[in-house]
Amino acid sequence: MLRRLFVAFLTTFVLTGCNQAQPNQAIDRLKPCTGHDAPVDAYCGTVKVFENRDTRQGRQIDLNIVVLPALRADAQPDPLFFLAGGPGQAAAGMAKQVRDMFRRVQTDRDIVLVDQRGTGKSNPLTCDLSDAEDDSLRAAMVSYEEVLGRVKACIDKYDADLTQYATPIAMDDLDDVRAFLGYDKINIYGGSYGTRAGLVYMRQHGDRVRSAILDGVAPPDMRLPLFFPKDAQRAFDMLVKDCESNDGCREAYPNLGPRMKALMERLEKEPPTVKITHPRTGETANIRVDARMLANVMVFTLYIPTASALVPAIIDAADRNDFQSMFALGSLGDGGGAQQMAIGMQLSVLCAEDAPRNTADALAREAEGTLFGNYAMKLQSDACGFWPRGKVDPSFYEPVTSRVPTLVMSGEIDPVTPPAWGDQIAKTLSHSTHIVMPGTGHTAGGTGCGQRIMAAFIASGTVDGLDTSCVSRVTRPPFFVSPAGPDPGVPPASNASGSAKAADKPAGQAPK
Repeated sequence: MLRRLFVAFLTTFVLTGCNQAQPNQAIDRLKPCTGHDAPVDAYCGTVKVFENRDTRQGRQIDLNIVVLPALRADAQPDPLFFLAGGPGQAAAGMAKQVRDMFRRVQTDRDIVLVDQRGTGKSNPLTCDLSDAEDDSLRAAMVSYEEVLGRVKACIDKYDADLTQYATPIAMDDLDDVRAFLGYDKINIYGGSYGTRAGLVYMRQHGDRVRSAILDGVAPPDMRLPLFFPKDAQRAFDMLVKDCESNDGCREAYPNLGPRMKALMERLEKEPPTVKITHPRTGETANIRVDARMLANVMVFTLYIPTASALVPAIIDAADRNDFQSMFALGSLGDGGGAQQMAIGMQLSVLCAEDAPRNTADALAREAEGTLFGNYAMKLQSDACGFWPRGKVDPSFYEPVTSRVPTLVMSGEIDPVTPPAWGDQIAKTLSHSTHIVMPGTGHTAGGTGCGQRIMAAFIASGTVDGLDTSCVSRVTRPPFFVSPAGPDPGVPPASNASGSAKAADKPAGQAPK
């Protein structure tokens, strides 16, 4: 059940009509989709690329493509390319959700989803961290050492050169897809890790980009997971502050911050063994609950404000040795089906691009004084000690400079890509605006306000005159103050009112 929490990281949370009257050039090169994971009116196909783009010899990869055709017969020629998060998410597998998220955009433009090499159906580097046939609680509660061992065992199972799956290589693949489909210019949306991919594409193929949306910014120089403990701590501290500012939450859960700190310390020293009921199967078992489990659930939950509305109640219950609600929340989405995150691809990216710039001393320093620092992304950091490591050019870490019109978006309470990262990249994107969505977690594009702003931006192709007035009306979902839910008489608190900062400035300014 909690195995998902070992690897839940930078996930993009997005939400998913109709056929166009006449097929365009791109669709002429594809066929109607027949799989269950794509809309019936979508078109599917593949583009073959060399795994090693430098030698152009040896193994080749079929890149999986799904195109959601524009609804109008006189559609605009520049489509929207959707770049998924993770790293490790499969874009094409999210076609139904993406269609809902960009329904306004699809009226006038095709939407293109490409499974990045190593994900989905593009030579997937998946790694099963569980016993797929065993749905028991005990099977789900594998030790950290066993999970790490399973990651290591996956290396020998791949038919792949794991050093060839870094972002710059994948973005050259993406441009091959653009050329194959016959598009001259494209618009890009990148969410979470997709923002890194989008920035790299803008650096390598900027002449092909009409406009860009970067949502939940994870730039190339982020050095994951170096700052993740403090960013997650910031999100938790904001949650505690919002609870204290809310009469109902403060009365129901007093002293929430100190209680959470004491709870983590107790679970680290004396983890209790408690009876847990599987939230889906009804099986019961005695489970030893340690600080690692609680930390993983908390960090995962902070990504999603509707879920984090339950955090005060979960801390309160756990403080009384009742961990049932914690396990139920940790099992969100764990109902079987295809694995959503290609862990092998994720590690190939992180170990090539982030791990070489981190040191043990720096990781320890940045984790010091945080609640979750000893556990946040520890699996990824440890796995990079043995994972085959690709190389990226030193220029990969330099700020991306561009005059491409760019909409930068951040969730105010995002635990992994907080607004500071959006501020940083906007400094060298000379025609940009940065919107901070209040009360919003990881990525802002899933909000109704965010979707309206994105559609207007893509339609106009400029940040000038963009109506962002809806931002001030977005708030954090109200906290659950009892099993019945929130108190409708008490409005939610918010730490900030949100903002949109326009920039039309000389390129080349170095971020602070």
